[in-house]
Amino acid sequence: MDENNLPPCPECSGAYTYEMGALLVCPECGHEWSPGATTSSVGEGEAGVIRDAVGNVLADGDTVTVIKTLKVKGSPTGIKAGTKVRNIRLVDGVDGHDIDCKVEGFGSMQLKSSVVKKA
Repeated sequence: MDENNLPPCPECSGAYTYEMGALLVCPECGHEWSPGATTSSVGEGEAGVIRDAVGNVLADGDTVTVIKTLKVKGSPTGIKAGTKVRNIRLVDGVDGHDIDCKVEGFGSMQLKSSVVKKA
């Protein structure tokens, strides 16, 4: 594979993947996978299953917790790690944003399932 065209990590969507022998490795989360298996069971699976950052299956109406601080345009603080988001809705979002929700203090927005864990 051309090192400029390596796919992002299926676990954390990290862009700094590299080849190590026959495997691809993500230095951000340490996930290793074979290049032919870029669609992992984490994220959207074969049946459209959406999983959180630790692999739990998410469903409409679940409560999730944000696992890392997220920048929000127009906000000086952003969404802090540990913020609980109630009553999520799973959608086919743009650019990996597959959770539609209302975050208290920020309003309606979409989040990536890779930055939340089921509460």
